Amino acid sequence: MVSVIVTLRHHADEVSCCAFSPSLLATSSGDKTLRVYSTADFSELPFSPLSGHGYGVHCCCFSSCGGYLLSCSTDGSVIAWRSETGEVAATLQHPGRSPLRVCALAPDSCLLLAGACDGTVALWDFPSKTLRRCSAVSEASVVACCFAPCGQMFASGCTRGDLKLWDTEINLLHAERDAHDLGVTCCSFAPQFKVDGCCVELRLASCGQDSQLKIWIVSQREGAGCVMKLLHTLSSQLAPVLSCAFSSDGELVVSGSVDKSVAIYDANLGALLYTLKQHDRYVTAVALSPTMPWIATGSMDRTVNVWRIGDGVSRTAAESMQTACQGRKLPGHSRLLVADWSEEDVQTWLCEEGLQELVSIFKANNIDGPELSQLNKETVRELGIESVGLRGRLMRKIEALKAEQSGSEAPDEFLCPITRELLKDPVIAADGYSYERESIESWIRGKNKTSPMTNLPLQTTLLTPNRSLKTAITRWKSSQ
Repeated sequence: MVSVIVTLRHHADEVSCCAFSPSLLATSSGDKTLRVYSTADFSELPFSPLSGHGYGVHCCCFSSCGGYLLSCSTDGSVIAWRSETGEVAATLQHPGRSPLRVCALAPDSCLLLAGACDGTVALWDFPSKTLRRCSAVSEASVVACCFAPCGQMFASGCTRGDLKLWDTEINLLHAERDAHDLGVTCCSFAPQFKVDGCCVELRLASCGQDSQLKIWIVSQREGAGCVMKLLHTLSSQLAPVLSCAFSSDGELVVSGSVDKSVAIYDANLGALLYTLKQHDRYVTAVALSPTMPWIATGSMDRTVNVWRIGDGVSRTAAESMQTACQGRKLPGHSRLLVADWSEEDVQTWLCEEGLQELVSIFKANNIDGPELSQLNKETVRELGIESVGLRGRLMRKIEALKAEQSGSEAPDEFLCPITRELLKDPVIAADGYSYERESIESWIRGKNKTSPMTNLPLQTTLLTPNRSLKTAITRWKSSQ
């Protein structure tokens, strides 16, 4: 199930791009402005709109930490804005003053890339704001570019239809494919990558004027060149596809089209999950939140829709966290570990296990999840449960519950590779593996940024919440 949370109607011209940070949503437009909203309630921030470009803004993106918002324009400039205040931190001009169509920041925010209409890309050192290089990568206009999550390469796409992979110095062309007839319109790497021995594997999505969305597997073996293979060609939309993006866990890929629709696919299977039709004109922009199950879509109808993704039954980890923070009761004890159960969750569990006669006793003693897990034969007797058989049944249920949530019988992929315990807050590291957040953070602090699984250096210490894995663990526990 996918539903609209809010529709934003503040731009005076077509929306060209949308971008999420953990706490903000930014949108850009042909009206020369950017608008910035708080994702807490989607209210526009006091310093919004941001006005600094002389022509329409084509693209916007946040730095990985969310501290900077970048935008580029037909005026040939990239402006770096401070996300907290809206102040201009720097204005960077393309050396040839060519109109800029797209901009991107490397995962570690050290490099800034911008694609221009003259077929060049300009590369800046972002911390010092100095130009490192401006090189021709195509004979046509560069309209798409994105950095790989490993930070070692970037992709560029142009209006001729070719998709190219470059090293970050723009010296080496790793791979090239004639990807889309009539032109590429957008490209986006999945946030994670896999490391198998000496081989790194990434996924790249591209879309174009041929009305297709394609997912590519990019693999590179140490000492060898890149191999770029087509995994899926997705053709559910009936007109040129203008934008595409992966979810933060890489499980979904979303695209917007001239046919006014938004398509949501399973990125692994290439299966169409949803088609959304809410906009009145071309869908020009899609973005997915890194922390919440949200999609933002922008259109030539001048509106931005924010959608919530959910299956109507299970909650994602992010939704549960938000609900907890807002002080509302979580929908069912089975979605939490015992240590997180409330008194009401314990009482619900008693009823489900056929121990309804104990509800009043547990309620009178204010027993919540942590206290339930500490109960033993002696403390159970102190509760005043006179029946020996009932006390025995209760203890057997408690022991079974502890065994269920200990992870001892859990599938291996549900266990943290470091602690070998059931994952509670799984995050994906730069090596492509999922770990318990606390464990991998401790490992990174003490092991000089190496992968616990491969012993290779981590290209970045950024950690991405693995919501799909947490949902799978929740469902597995509920089925036990």
